[in-house]
Amino acid sequence: MRDQLIALLAEVSTLDLPDAEAAEAFRIAWLGRKGRMKDLMVAFKEAPNEEKRELGKLLNELKGSIEERIESVTSQGPGQSGSGSSGEDLTRPAGGLGIGTHHPLSVVRREIIGIFERMGFVVSEGPEIEDDWHVFSGLNFPEEHPARDMQDTFFVDRNPDLLLRTHTSSVQVREMEQHEPPMRLIMPGRVFRNEAVSSRAHCMFHQIEGLYIDEGVSFADLKQTLLLFAQEFFGPETRIRLRPSYFPFTEPSAEVDVYWGLETEVDKRITKGTGWLEILGCGMVDPNVLEAAGIDSRKYSGYAFGMGVERITMLRYQIGDLRAFFENDARFLDQFKGQY
Repeated sequence: MRDQLIALLAEVSTLDLPDAEAAEAFRIAWLGRKGRMKDLMVAFKEAPNEEKRELGKLLNELKGSIEERIESVTSQGPGQSGSGSSGEDLTRPAGGLGIGTHHPLSVVRREIIGIFERMGFVVSEGPEIEDDWHVFSGLNFPEEHPARDMQDTFFVDRNPDLLLRTHTSSVQVREMEQHEPPMRLIMPGRVFRNEAVSSRAHCMFHQIEGLYIDEGVSFADLKQTLLLFAQEFFGPETRIRLRPSYFPFTEPSAEVDVYWGLETEVDKRITKGTGWLEILGCGMVDPNVLEAAGIDSRKYSGYAFGMGVERITMLRYQIGDLRAFFENDARFLDQFKGQY
């Protein structure tokens, strides 16, 4: 029996099993209720006691070899044979995969860009890691301005300063340096600020900024452009208001609010009880910014504006907490199926 088991071990190790069907037939022939292993076990019981130790070891090796050969084929999946396998598991249960959705920020971003493109604005983009000149100095920020400090800005390196841009106005500087007026640009992008995360603020968010430079551009042109945008985006009855403000790179400057309402507790919390929600800042481009970029401020004038995509999206969908945009909760995102 010893010689028989050694011969069977050699036979099993060299046997060709081309597919799962052959492996199943092999399993039944050897390990089934009437398989060859059952006959070998009967013969083992009748063997002399002094031989059983060696024969038992050979039987265990034979059974283990049979199981390994079967596993090597069936683990590849049905219809697969070795190195040519695609890795796809054809035994998985059938069923359709859920349809994904467009993120609400992407939906609103595309819509905003589309509105301004219809007004004649051209999309321009720039790097997220910038230098001091394009983020601060070229935009008339004084050396002592607090935005240069670590509490507001994520610095990547010092001497020279490299930082994550705090606004997409850096793209405005690059465009003014590289192109002659007239220019009418819209600049979408992701920006970063070292702020505490809350329902109204985040350390990372998305902006869309606009720039128009030409001869004879006035504040009236700016106001009419923003009113047209608000009525196109929110509806023809939309109300806006402009409040005097300050930005280093525009003079005069203003902040623009859209009426949100005071119908719910969320309305009161988000608007701090006023009913108005700030959506963007704007103003006439400061002559110092034009001159720093090599543009004659006596001949040309322009306006600029910048808005947060998250805040606009909150207003559009009546979302009470800005953090929901970044949590990647499928239950939240599923609400926007069908939005494009």
